[in-house]
Amino acid sequence: MPNPIWLFDLDNTLHDASRAVFKRLNGSMTDYIEQHLGLPRHEADQMRVHYWRRYGATLLGLEKHHGIRAAHFLAQTHTLPGLEGQLHMPPADRAALKALPGRKFLLTNAPADYAKRVLTALDLASVFEGVIAIEGMRVFGDLRPKPDTRMLRVVLARHKLPASRCVLIEDTLANLKSARRLGLRTVWMQHYLRHNPHGLEAGASLHGRPDWVCARIKSLRALHAWRPGPAR
Repeated sequence: MPNPIWLFDLDNTLHDASRAVFKRLNGSMTDYIEQHLGLPRHEADQMRVHYWRRYGATLLGLEKHHGIRAAHFLAQTHTLPGLEGQLHMPPADRAALKALPGRKFLLTNAPADYAKRVLTALDLASVFEGVIAIEGMRVFGDLRPKPDTRMLRVVLARHKLPASRCVLIEDTLANLKSARRLGLRTVWMQHYLRHNPHGLEAGASLHGRPDWVCARIKSLRALHAWRPGPAR
């Protein structure tokens, strides 16, 4: 495929968010729900998980059912003092990403400030042509984060990215499935899922490859050797 366009997820794809970051983010979101909806801690945590599983992002459920303002939620939950010291990415993967031919975009359900902060700390800010964060995932005014195919279709059109040339690299199977429906190639990043299997669908295994996954990798270095098949 000449001139590929790479769309990279952020957490647990570019860096090991399972080691510390996810735990802090989950706790911060639970704190927010507990404080702003007046729920006991265990109920707030259950709500966070329920909305994440149902909508792909806890924020979507809070906005839809409780009138929570997205900007306020994102600002309050993603501050994370000292985040930079808790980021971990193999140096070989960093070098491989910088040397990978083709255009590169970040496509993440995280907020833009957080995403840019992580990229800067990982020395990757100059690698990406654009950062497509959750703030840019509204369709007709409604928040539509991954895995929503409507959002992905709008994002591709907005940035003039032909689906047939795009490759999505993700740790979450549901997001890969929706991308494949639109004709994107899909690469399942599995390196960090051993310690945090949130990207697995019920009954899925790290040893299998669903039909909508074009390739499985455990390091970004593997992208240099991978050759995408024909688009459908």
